[in-house]
Amino acid sequence: MKASRRTFLAGAGALGATAYLRKYGARGARADQPVRIGGQGALSGAHADYGRQMRMGATLAIEEINENGGILGRQVELNFLDEELRPDVATRNARVQVDDWGADFLVGVDSSGSSLAVGPVLAELDRICVFTHAATHRLTEELVAEEGIRQIFRASVPIYQDSILAAHIFAERDDITRWANIGADYEYGHASWAMFKHTLEQLRPDVEFVAEAWAPFHTIDFSGHVSSVLAADPHAVFATPWAGEAVTMLRTSLVMGGFDQLEAWWQAMGGSVDVLEGIAAQMDDFDGKLWATARYLFNWSEDATAATNAAFNSAFEERWGRHPNYSAECTYAAVYSLKEAAETAGSTDTAEVIEAMEGMTIETPAGMRTYREEDHQAVYTVPGGRVAVLDEYPIPVVGEDLYVIDPQDYYRWPPFEPVEY
Repeated sequence: MKASRRTFLAGAGALGATAYLRKYGARGARADQPVRIGGQGALSGAHADYGRQMRMGATLAIEEINENGGILGRQVELNFLDEELRPDVATRNARVQVDDWGADFLVGVDSSGSSLAVGPVLAELDRICVFTHAATHRLTEELVAEEGIRQIFRASVPIYQDSILAAHIFAERDDITRWANIGADYEYGHASWAMFKHTLEQLRPDVEFVAEAWAPFHTIDFSGHVSSVLAADPHAVFATPWAGEAVTMLRTSLVMGGFDQLEAWWQAMGGSVDVLEGIAAQMDDFDGKLWATARYLFNWSEDATAATNAAFNSAFEERWGRHPNYSAECTYAAVYSLKEAAETAGSTDTAEVIEAMEGMTIETPAGMRTYREEDHQAVYTVPGGRVAVLDEYPIPVVGEDLYVIDPQDYYRWPPFEPVEY
């Protein structure tokens, strides 16, 4: 049952409500209370699987942690809200989680636009949020490294994965010099395309960017976007619409002959489980030209963490009957990261956990994650490659022509150079 501010204040007694809040804080945190983790992500609409997978990943981690004694001997509780992909809702959710429900920590957030709205509020709330999907580089490069909002951490790879990794992959293709973009028309899509162009121009000065089409959230018909970019005769398309919108867009491109005309299609975050499930029936029609990545691939892990990844996959499939999406793994890893930092600090106090988490390395299913001290960005390896049907998996996977690049070679490192868009 959700607690409210009124529930907490009912115990104020002779102290009075104001004195009670000053002594214990809005959450009334004491050693005999559970550790409360407030989550949020998209739980409605075409992107709802990402929020659901976040909730599933967090729930699995918390169940495992509670079975093994909790955090600092305290059981852990989760309250998960629908972000609706709206910055105003995401900001309100953060306040509700802390002020009304008493969250010690926050996790999640799907939209990059939402993350930029939530970030500044965290300093006011004085709670850590480990972002587990929102990918704009500005979250960590600007809000943490430049503005010093230390309550922000990110467990997932940012647009470095979508853009810089892709540029390295396709810089080797002499048959691809003309690029078009079908972009998600908000922060994530614009930042990803700008970063891709910025990086690829440095690696291949001969490239041309010949067309752009922008699709807002909740786009249903992509025929106009596809036809407009194909008319510019590109060799390849860089695309950032995600979730159900990505599935619709890819199917539309097939119907319109896009994969007959193109040499390649890069689907940023196309390694997401829901997208792979959605295009499974059309795999032969892509003719081996569909390339993708994700912030975690359930079918790949570093050798050092292969056993951890196998155990996570097994536990997730047993608990939920599905393969884990990257949003599930990133949120699972975020909860364990908070546990590790809190137990290192011996406290759930925000300042002490921040200090413990800065520079911390933790073994996770995706690999060994290190949270950089300068910007609180998790550093770990995820490959990109061609989407293919492999005998060992029931759905398509990013599993052929894998490019495994060391993060030192495709992450941005401080001091950060601004990218205009």
